[in-house]
Formats: sequence, C-alpha cells, structure tokens
Amino acid sequence: MEIKKIGILTSGGDAPGMNAAIRSVVRYSLYNKIEVMGIFRGWWGLINEELKVLDHRSVSGIINQGGTILKTARCPEFHSDEGKKRAYETLKKNSIDGIIAIGGNGSFEALHEFYKKYQVPCIGIPASIDNDVNGIDATIGADTAINTALAAIDNIRDTATSMERIFVVEVMGREFGFIALTVALAGGCEEVIIPERKFDLQAICHDIVEGNLRGKMSWIIVVAEGAGHAEDIAKKITEMTDLETRTVVLGHVQRGGRPTALSRDLALNYGKAAVDCLLRGETNKAVGLYCNKIVTIDLEVATQKKELKIENLYHLVKILT
Repeated sequence: MEIKKIGILTSGGDAPGMNAAIRSVVRYSLYNKIEVMGIFRGWWGLINEELKVLDHRSVSGIINQGGTILKTARCPEFHSDEGKKRAYETLKKNSIDGIIAIGGNGSFEALHEFYKKYQVPCIGIPASIDNDVNGIDATIGADTAINTALAAIDNIRDTATSMERIFVVEVMGREFGFIALTVALAGGCEEVIIPERKFDLQAICHDIVEGNLRGKMSWIIVVAEGAGHAEDIAKKITEMTDLETRTVVLGHVQRGGRPTALSRDLALNYGKAAVDCLLRGETNKAVGLYCNKIVTIDLEVATQKKELKIENLYHLVKILT
C-alpha cells in the first residue's frame, strides 16, 4: 500500500521530547512527499475528528518545548468496538493511510488492538518518562525526567546536610522504579524504595540510627510513588527513630521542562525511523534504541511488562552510601 498521508497523535502521559518527535515526523514526511494530519488529544481526537494539516511551519520553534502541541488525553471510549469504528471511519473519511502514535505502553496497546481489528498501517514511537517500554533501552523523555528529579535531589541534599535532617523524596513510578533507582544512584542517596523490591523499613531505620551514632546526620531516601507514599514512610521513620524527617513530593514537575539533548536526539531519530518503517511497508511495530542501534520491535512485544534489572544497581546504591 502506498503511503500518501499519515496521521500523528500523542497519547497517554506527556514526556519531554514529544514535540521534537512531532517535528521530525512532519518534516521528514514532507521531505518524502507525504502529507501529515495532526490528530489532537490522542485517540479522543481520532474518534471525534479533531484534525489539522501540519506543514513545515506548523512545527517551527517547538524542538525545545516540553509537553505536546497535539495535546494528549485519556480515552476510555477507544477501548470499545464503537470507539474503534468511529476512529477508523475518521481515517477513511480523511484518506489517512497510516498512523504514527507517540506514547508509552497504554498507547501501544491501543494501537496494537486497533491494528488487529482494521489492519491500518501503524508505527509507535516510545515516549515515557518511566522508560518502561519493553524490548528497548531508551524512551523519549526519560533522560529529561531523571535530570529534573536529580536537580531537585541535589538541592534537597544542600538543606538536608545543613539542617541535619532525614528527607523522603517521592518521585514518579507507579509500576516501574526506573526513575527512583537511577536518581538514587546518581544523587548519592542513602536508600531507594521501588515497586520491584520489597523494603524493610525496620532495617532502614536501623541503618539511620547506626549512621546517626557515627555522626552521619543527614539521609535521603528516594521512593517511587508505586512503592509507598513519602508522608507515610516519613511518619513511620520518625516514630521508629525519634529523628526529624521531612518529605518532598516531586510529582508532575518531572513531566515538564525543556527536553535534554538525549531526549531530543532520540525523538528526532525515532521520528525519521517511524516514517521509514511506513515507507518500507512495516506495520504493527514500534521503533526504539537497542544496543545503540535504532531497531523495530513488534507492538505485541513492546507492550509486555519490562523487567527492571535492579539488584546490581540497588547494591551499588548501598555500597556507595
């Protein structure tokens, strides 16, 4: 099937670098004489025909911006047969030959289900601050989110050291502890609590007390939101150690901000690779970086749960404490 017009959307949680990926897809498509339709607010926009032609100027000045100019929204309706049917009718009505979806696991699952039902050529571009897409090493936005969290932790350490206090810092990561583990190591933190590993609060408190007796008066514990709440953990630490404990919840600040060079570089290369896939006739796949090479993987593989190899990194965090 010849690809003359593609639709592009961003879905799920936003990630810094999505705009750079949009820019890459649009300009590389136009270079290859392919028209691009922007689909606003993800699958909701496809169902409700919220579309706009994107030209060279439409993506001017966005490479350094966080978020997504196409907006993003959750869309439970797309999981129904009626929702998928309306989305397909939008594609046919507007002569859209294929879709490029920028997002994470949830977006890829929706894309895969849509392909199985209607066989519309489709390619996924992985964008997720959690770096939780299976089969690849790096998603757009993960590096930026890590650096945002790391900058905050560096600032917190200044006051933790000055005030001689314990801090529990909550970062994003409902099911995947990548951000927490990475920033704990890079930030020189004393402990990290993640969903993939059971934690022993009594042992943590024992370490804190022992450290306090040796003269170590400050302590930073990073916790992924899916493993516990900073307020609850801090309260228990205070009760068990009788030491003052403060909390910081970074929240959605990790999703925003200017994308780092790495997040932009991935986005620009992934955008080109996605268009190339459609031109070659590849479909129902995602592009991604694996062993420093841009590869394609089946969406069925990409949507499987990614295993985070934690033990070596966790032990290194503890060794370097």
